Amino acid sequence: MKASALSVSGGIGRITEAALGPYQTAVIRIGFSATWLLFLLREFFHRQELYGPDAPWSWDLARQLTADNGAFTALMWFRGQFWFETVYALAVLSSLLLMLGWRTRTLSVLFMLGVLSLQNRSVFVGDGGDNVLHLMSIYLVFTRCGQVWSLDARRARRGRAARARGERMPDRAGPVLWGVLGLALAGITVAGRIQGEWLVPALLWTVWLSQAVYWIVGRHARSAEPRILLDVVANIAHNGALLVIAAEACLIYATAGWYKIQGSRWQDGTAVYYPLHLDYFSPWPGLADLMASSGTMVMLVTYGTVIVQVAFPFTLFNRRVKNVLLALMMTEHAVIAVVLGLPFFSLAMIATDAVFLPTSFLRRLGGWAARARARLVGHAGRPGREDPRSGEDSEPAHVGSTA
Repeated sequence: MKASALSVSGGIGRITEAALGPYQTAVIRIGFSATWLLFLLREFFHRQELYGPDAPWSWDLARQLTADNGAFTALMWFRGQFWFETVYALAVLSSLLLMLGWRTRTLSVLFMLGVLSLQNRSVFVGDGGDNVLHLMSIYLVFTRCGQVWSLDARRARRGRAARARGERMPDRAGPVLWGVLGLALAGITVAGRIQGEWLVPALLWTVWLSQAVYWIVGRHARSAEPRILLDVVANIAHNGALLVIAAEACLIYATAGWYKIQGSRWQDGTAVYYPLHLDYFSPWPGLADLMASSGTMVMLVTYGTVIVQVAFPFTLFNRRVKNVLLALMMTEHAVIAVVLGLPFFSLAMIATDAVFLPTSFLRRLGGWAARARARLVGHAGRPGREDPRSGEDSEPAHVGSTA
């Protein structure tokens, strides 16, 4: 009984004392923001046909649909070319800054707004990767995704070093960013432009107010207890969101695998053959023909896909088997990106899979990247390891940064 109580208390302490998976969360942040950024840049010259005011799915049709289903999109706030270009540019900018890890709490919210605004404007544009990105952009808001591999982490390390020297690094960008976004949010709310269900408006105001509370407590609290309490709340939200992301990934693979089992083409081992001969999914016809020319290869890939997808959620209890299947799934998505011409779907799924990557591998990957960067910029010497607790969350949070 005593051992059980100690185990429960240890589990509660692990969930509340730290934001788990700092490296996995950083990879998810970088992966999804890079995926969305690359998509927006690739479709830049086609943005009018996809999401513009004169797109085939017209502004009036989009307004009727969002009024019926309660979906959020800022593109319905104003009609016109200038507003559309502004939202598109902000979506590109927020993706870039989130990928770099600048003010990740604020930028994760703006990133979510960009994803929802464009995708909900034209719901019939996109594929399964867009659905994954849609969900993950919401989950990412609740994570402390800038603990490592971010400009926030570098700013926090510099702040600690300055305090060790008896100096102070004032944060001017944070309060300005918080104030500007607060004025914009208040103006939009008063004007009655925020339409749709209550979730997104409530989330925006909650995040904005929580940033103020976190900053005030971090700067003016006389004792450590209020800051510790806020850290516990933030850690619980982060760890809960990380669990939801992992569960979402398992659900995607499990449902995809079990639905495939019910299909006759998957049962007889020929399902992979057919998309290889569709013009829409054949950017490299020669490569597709080469793969389809071997019946054994088609059968192995067909059955292997089903087996891996169905088995993966059950392999989470065995680290070695999980890592093997994880490598197979990432390889499969890379092949899909090249052979079937679905790069953004594959990137979204690889970013989702990253939540299961081993921390030791990610730390080594970070070390390799740091050494490569040092060689490129001409700095010799051994790069130091990055503390997984380093980042905005190790410091009294400034307004506009992560909390």
